[in-house]
Amino acid sequence: MFRLSCRRAIRHGSMLTVTAMVLSSLANTAQSQTYPTRPVRVIVGYAAGGPVDTAARRIAPYMQKDLGQPVVVENRPGAGGVVGSDFVAKAEPDGYVLVFTASPTQTMSPHLQKTMPFDPLKDYTPISGVVGFATLLVVGKDFPTTTVGQLVAYAKANPDKVSFGSAGIGASNHLSGELLKKMSGTSMLHVPYKGNAPALTDVIGGKITFMFNSVGDSLGFVNGGQVRALAVSSKERSRALPGVPTMIESGMPGFDVTAWYALEGPPRLPAAIVNRLNIAVRASLADPVLSKQFFDLGYDIMPSSPDELAARVKADYDLWSGVAKGLNIE
Repeated sequence: MFRLSCRRAIRHGSMLTVTAMVLSSLANTAQSQTYPTRPVRVIVGYAAGGPVDTAARRIAPYMQKDLGQPVVVENRPGAGGVVGSDFVAKAEPDGYVLVFTASPTQTMSPHLQKTMPFDPLKDYTPISGVVGFATLLVVGKDFPTTTVGQLVAYAKANPDKVSFGSAGIGASNHLSGELLKKMSGTSMLHVPYKGNAPALTDVIGGKITFMFNSVGDSLGFVNGGQVRALAVSSKERSRALPGVPTMIESGMPGFDVTAWYALEGPPRLPAAIVNRLNIAVRASLADPVLSKQFFDLGYDIMPSSPDELAARVKADYDLWSGVAKGLNIE
């Protein structure tokens, strides 16, 4: 009798569990079909006025038009984007709190900080890429090299006489320089600065040899003859400087470094909401006015499927893991 009662209780409990799952699924489906019904918050983990914030605020009005609800950009700066990203990783998966993230937060910071409050490969739901941008390897106009091959040869012939600048230890252009060192087997001195602008000033003045700097920020100095662009970091040439070869073309196989901004949500975001947001991003980026604005800022539009974004995060995460761990960058 006791066993029979237990079986009935278990069966009853199982039915309740199944019923709860069905009701939850129906609720999610209904929510997804009506989404959104209120403002959508897009978290930016960087200060207002910076490049990530600017890009988020460019696309927000276009997404708002497509979604039919306000899209509000909210800044939660700190720890190189980690504070804002962590906030979203712990948010409810209802589509009303998203993160406009920059690739270093997802792919570099996890290898440079002793502890991370989230796992970039597990704690987010990819929605779509937004924009991407390559960097240029630039040298001063008086430095006696015109190709990456010549720069590498010079570094091998003159150990420790080649230096490169960055926006600081652990910055994306720092790791790009370390990647070049690793691939070329050369010794080069890293000189960290408090930002890209002072580093570029010292490249122009000949105080350091080179740096990786964004195409948009470098373009005027290249065209003005103050620096010489040896190569672009992406696997494809830049539309802004089509005559400049890629690092791969310059003898660095596999050197494909493109920074990006993307839209992601908390984990377990329903597929229907992800699809609705992906459509909104794609529609926004297809607008010729917005795409020109991004191009003028030095960006290439980069819409993607959620799976394509997930693959990009994983590939870049693995790339920088090898660079950071191999060189003990802290």
